[in-house]
Amino acid sequence: MIRLVDVSKVYNAGRDNAFVAVDGVSLTIAAGTVTALQGPSGSGKTTLLCLAGCMARPSSGRIFLEDTELTSLPERFLTDIRRRTFGFVFQRFNLIKGVSVLENVMLPAYPTGEPHAVVRQRALALLDLLGLAGKGSARVEWLSGGEAQRTAIARALINTPAVLIADEPTAHLDTTLSREFMDSMGRLKARGTTILIASHDPLVRDAPVIDRIVEMRDGRLVAGGEQG
Repeated sequence: MIRLVDVSKVYNAGRDNAFVAVDGVSLTIAAGTVTALQGPSGSGKTTLLCLAGCMARPSSGRIFLEDTELTSLPERFLTDIRRRTFGFVFQRFNLIKGVSVLENVMLPAYPTGEPHAVVRQRALALLDLLGLAGKGSARVEWLSGGEAQRTAIARALINTPAVLIADEPTAHLDTTLSREFMDSMGRLKARGTTILIASHDPLVRDAPVIDRIVEMRDGRLVAGGEQG
């Protein structure tokens, strides 16, 4: 469970160009559920994802992962929590060209020190789960858009995270591939993964896998959550 309590994020605080990206948000994300953050560009969705996933610190307020408060932890502890707890799927995938699909998937696991053979077997199993069996040796620049998307999901899952965070994951996909992505989210939910998606795509909003829709505007929650 992730709990945000009266969380705000201000960029350039104290300057003339100060910008409040998230403004007093309180939100609880239950384990094993799929939550969609919706709202127009600039509404604070991506910033809230970064805060919930320990990629940024709030300017004020508190963030909890289960019973552990994350807000004041030293960076070295946050780094370890990010690696063990969260997987991230970015809008543009951020795959590394020139190396294979399998190597891309395995990369986030290297800092953990796990045996290479163990990581490789887990990566192959993820590729099979996501319909990419047989693609492991292909270079990522040879993949279709949907295959690249699923490779990015497999990479996000390589450390067996409890929480998957996806930022506008269908922004560059057509209707068929967007539906395939949401089908993948359904399979992950069935395995117990908690999923948080920021998107303004109606296909995401209407997908049966979504348990809750949280609407944002101007950095605040306007539906689906509670203001701090």
